[in-house]
Amino acid sequence: MIFKSILFKEREDIQKAVATGMPDFFIDLNLNQVIDAVTKDKELYNLKPFFYTPLQDKDAIIYRQEIMIDMEGADLFEYIQSFAQSMVDMHQLLPKEKDNYFHYEKERFFLDAAQIYCDAIISLNDNLRKAEMKSAGLLTFREYISGFIQSSRFTTLLNETQKLLSDLASVRYSVHTKELHVEVLPYHSETDYSEEVERTFEKFKQEPVNDYKIAFPGTSQMNHIEAAILKGVAQLYPDIFSNLESFYAKNQTFQDVTIATFDREIQFYISWLDYISQMKKSGLKFCYPQISPVDKNVFTNEGFDVALAHQLVKRNISVVSNDFYLKDGERIIIVTGPNQGGKTTFARTFGQLHYLAVIGCCVPGRDAKLFLFDKLFVHFEEQENIENLRSKLEEDLVRIHSILTESTPRSIIIMNEILSSTTIQDAIFLSKKIMAKINDRDALCVWVTFIEELLVLNKKTVSMVSTVVPENPAERTFKVERRPAAGLAYALSIAEKYHVTYSSLIKRIKP
Repeated sequence: MIFKSILFKEREDIQKAVATGMPDFFIDLNLNQVIDAVTKDKELYNLKPFFYTPLQDKDAIIYRQEIMIDMEGADLFEYIQSFAQSMVDMHQLLPKEKDNYFHYEKERFFLDAAQIYCDAIISLNDNLRKAEMKSAGLLTFREYISGFIQSSRFTTLLNETQKLLSDLASVRYSVHTKELHVEVLPYHSETDYSEEVERTFEKFKQEPVNDYKIAFPGTSQMNHIEAAILKGVAQLYPDIFSNLESFYAKNQTFQDVTIATFDREIQFYISWLDYISQMKKSGLKFCYPQISPVDKNVFTNEGFDVALAHQLVKRNISVVSNDFYLKDGERIIIVTGPNQGGKTTFARTFGQLHYLAVIGCCVPGRDAKLFLFDKLFVHFEEQENIENLRSKLEEDLVRIHSILTESTPRSIIIMNEILSSTTIQDAIFLSKKIMAKINDRDALCVWVTFIEELLVLNKKTVSMVSTVVPENPAERTFKVERRPAAGLAYALSIAEKYHVTYSSLIKRIKP
């Protein structure tokens, strides 16, 4: 197997991720928050297109899952992190066009960058040889880098770098200054009087004294005096500095494209594992789901909204997890229950789990089996947009029509509190029509609604309910359970909240 990419099993998949924008459903599912946090401080790598590009092949997903499982090993993770940091250090040394370097200074920085590059590759090769790994991607890359360090291209770069560094380390010179005159001269083993001066005055030292030395601000670039001195040194050692110029000129593309690509792509795994690490430490579970493009019997145990969990864990607040499953021809989950009871969070969880699964990440939950969808559609309630001159109901219907037109039997549809701007009779009528279309598509769907009549339309629908504390219906548990809807209990909780129960009203209207 020839190594192509640590992210993509096939070359065609690599090309798809070149210029992918953020999917439309990211904001509704809060995946934009997730990916912003995952890629924070990783701007150098431009990782977002990788997270924006779902895979359509089961083997391609498994390829990533196996790599991420290997990356969870502490030793391998540390080895890759060390290599990545070396690459960052190398890039920082490479001269930038905007910087006004003296040319010998620029060439020396370039040489130091080449040294870091060579050392990092040798170290990575050594570490990968002793690391435990089973994934095809990392095993193939290990073979690639093992062959690369034996190539004439790399050995030539390494030998030239080491020889030039050794030559520069041998440079010796003297600087004579008198008033404004500076002279650079060959070094003739002149006596260093600094130690003798310190010994002479040591006997006058009676007790520790304050340090009055002034620290001058450092800079990565030479000033004009330093540049002039270096120019004089180059005249003393013309061969060495000529070789430095030649090294700079002919090694502008010393970085191997495949290794540079690996350095960028491996950050996909590092950044995701970094993001979930604190959640795992808090006791939350993550798993590598089974995934199928044909089997729509899906489930998860102890799943949760990863965006919400990331925020709650930072505030040391416990996270409520939920289970779901669909089997034997079930396709549509109807979620009902009281307001602020976790219904929308459950819908987001369903969407997040499926999306994270198809980009090859481990997903929230103890275990899971999920569907390899072709398209994911999300319709959450939005504020009325006065610029398009459509009513809220009309806007809902336009968006729903678009979803029903574009969806296929392999699609996932998530709808949250739609048709809330019309009468209950119209909402029931329209919802039944929409449900029939989704039923005909045989698509997977989560529908958060206040319309319990949808539950009895066909055998493909199942009821899940956001529950309350039995002794106190006004208190939410944020658990969403598979059970028949119980709208009256929630009506009572709302009535109690606003003090319009029978007993409350009797008290208020007493003469």
